[in-house]
Amino acid sequence: MTDSTLLSTDQLYKICDPKDLPFLTTDSIEPFNGFFGQERAIEAMDFGISMQRHGYNLFVMGNPHTGRFSFAMENLKTYAKKEHKPSDWCYLNNLSDSRYPVVLQLPAGKAMQLKKDIETLFETLQTELPAAFESPGYQRIKSRIERDFTRRYDQAVDQVERKARDMNIAVYRDAGTIGFTPLAEGQAMDEAAFSQLPEEEREVIQKNISDLEDQLNEGLTELPKWRREAAAELRQLDSDTARKSILPLFAQLRDRYVHHASIIKYLGYFEKDLIKNVAEIVSDERGIEVKTDQMRQQFLEENYGINLLVDNHKTKGAPVVYEAHPSYENLFGRVEYNSEMGALVTNYTLIRPGALHRANGGYLLLEAEKLLEQPFVYSALKRALKSHEIRIENPVSEYTGVSTITLNPQPIPLKVKVVLIGGRDIYYLLQELDHDFEKMFRVVVDFDEDVKRSPASVRNYARLMKTLAMEEGLAPLKREAVARLTEHSSRMAEDQEMLSAHIGELVDLLCEADFRRRQRGDELISTAHVEMALQGKERRTGRLSEKILESILNRTVLIDTDGSTVGCANGLSVLQVGDVSFGTPARITATVNPGNKGIVDIEREVTLGQPIHSKGVLILSGYLGHQYAHDFPMTLSASIAMEQSYGYIDGDSASLAEICTLISALTRIPIFQHFATTGSINQYGEVQAIGGVNEKIEGFFQLCKMRGLTGSQGVIIPRANVRNLMLKKDVVEAVKAGDFAIHAVSHVDQCLGLLMGRKAGYLKADGHFTQRSINALVVKRLREIAKAKP
Repeated sequence: MTDSTLLSTDQLYKICDPKDLPFLTTDSIEPFNGFFGQERAIEAMDFGISMQRHGYNLFVMGNPHTGRFSFAMENLKTYAKKEHKPSDWCYLNNLSDSRYPVVLQLPAGKAMQLKKDIETLFETLQTELPAAFESPGYQRIKSRIERDFTRRYDQAVDQVERKARDMNIAVYRDAGTIGFTPLAEGQAMDEAAFSQLPEEEREVIQKNISDLEDQLNEGLTELPKWRREAAAELRQLDSDTARKSILPLFAQLRDRYVHHASIIKYLGYFEKDLIKNVAEIVSDERGIEVKTDQMRQQFLEENYGINLLVDNHKTKGAPVVYEAHPSYENLFGRVEYNSEMGALVTNYTLIRPGALHRANGGYLLLEAEKLLEQPFVYSALKRALKSHEIRIENPVSEYTGVSTITLNPQPIPLKVKVVLIGGRDIYYLLQELDHDFEKMFRVVVDFDEDVKRSPASVRNYARLMKTLAMEEGLAPLKREAVARLTEHSSRMAEDQEMLSAHIGELVDLLCEADFRRRQRGDELISTAHVEMALQGKERRTGRLSEKILESILNRTVLIDTDGSTVGCANGLSVLQVGDVSFGTPARITATVNPGNKGIVDIEREVTLGQPIHSKGVLILSGYLGHQYAHDFPMTLSASIAMEQSYGYIDGDSASLAEICTLISALTRIPIFQHFATTGSINQYGEVQAIGGVNEKIEGFFQLCKMRGLTGSQGVIIPRANVRNLMLKKDVVEAVKAGDFAIHAVSHVDQCLGLLMGRKAGYLKADGHFTQRSINALVVKRLREIAKAKP
């Protein structure tokens, strides 16, 4: 039994012989171009990008540090270079209603050219328009219009004034008003003198003044009409003067953009509105406010300027945009505000673009987790992809019911390929909870975690190391270092026949090894530098594992590594803290009593046992009934516990140790404590693979090593996990020296034989197990319990 389960050192670690590598250093090999072991993902990426139909956006899924972001970005850039530049996008003032800015689409590069031309036009207008209104011709016509109005007014007043002189009454004009006063000896009479006149004379004078006022009012009846006519003539003069002045300027722009109907239309609106509002540019003595150059410039910019939202004149091919912080504003744009006199004001020039605007006509790369963290963003992105347009809105007002007066810019047509990057859990969660998701992200790019280890893939892995070293500015590697890193890659993949595709971890390890090289003043990265890097990381992250080991050594946590005990076995667990995982032993105990309560999982009873662990315990009942209770009812009361565990317990990797512990308690056969056991079982007693087998073995080995290796200590693992073994050098050397042992089993009976030092027994043709075997004793004990009175 022992010889058939004992593993040799060759089975514990698959070496990479440096002699099999056809180079001495990575200087002599070609760098690796492409993405290591991602043929499936490359095919999916090619399909998703080439498929130009709505809904064929991409989701790149895989674990972090596998290079998925670089993969997506580089592939997108490669495809984008072959595509045409997308359009430029601008916002213009809506001269009919400034609350609704209008969008202007132009070929790439034209918007910047138009913006510069308009800015040049502004400078010219600020010179030409005032000059035109100060010209002698303009002033002459203006003076004539004003004189005509004054002449009409004066004629009406002069006629009344002549009649007043005949009545010895003076007419005076003061600040636009006309008054009358009686004369005495050619001088205006004051109130005192007037009051001393006889009453009859005073009445005559008052009647004459009243008649003169009536005549004046009658003569000035058409005064408002004269004013309107004069104002109309002046406005027409201003319009004609402005039109004559700016017509050549706009004609030049029209000739330059004759093939761009949208620009011609914009120039037409601009010209018409400027002529109407020319007073905002030209200072006039009729105006209250003198126009400064700054005021003129501000008026022109805020009414006729170009808000260049997206400028693609420097873009090569289609844009590839990555938004690291996909908030609503960063993705969809925003409207900014200025504070004036304590109030917030805005206009179309304060519209700012988002990542969707910049990526329009190209590709937008987002991290799914960051996208889902932001409020309102995911639903808004779906709306944009459904409607094929970008709207700049205030998402808060929809939910608060509070709406502020703001701009409502015209939507921009959207044509973009969105690429989300995320983990598999996010992808499947979105697929399950959001029915729109799979319609909008039809292409999944599944990033492989591991690559099959073969001579060809190992050579490519070496070329990849050269590429990474070149990119990071590191020294070349010796082939022995490449071989060691290849072996470590298989350990990361937890499979002797695979290499890990976690490129990020490889980069970190290369950088740390190069740091050790520089410390020692060496020219090339060697195996020693790699080992120092690995040991350095283990040392930096090993505080918790050391504390747990210390608590076992000082008997705070009770774990035995020698002797034998009934109903007690050493299980193995893996603790994961951040990106660090390590193995540690755990004591499993069981008790059995007559009764019919079945097997009680104490961890589940106190809600510390998670579903998978509880399932493993329930399988024990199925195994006992199938294996032993063929012709009698199985009734017993038993309890199983993971001693000194104070947190949640999940996974079924302890079920092999638990069934052995239960059988020990049932038969009263002690279990050797120099073994630790890991593995799950099914109801037929077959031992199944578990995870973290290397860490579990190493955890128990360290405890035994600290207490002193005896040669009898070892670990029992599932046979199915042998291919996952990539153990540390000290464990392999201890096994080679006969100081430690690792056994692989495929059935519970094999484990029982190792733990109890006697044969488990087999079922004979007569339906009974071989005499004095463990299994025969189990059947006997179960029959006794079944017959016992409750």
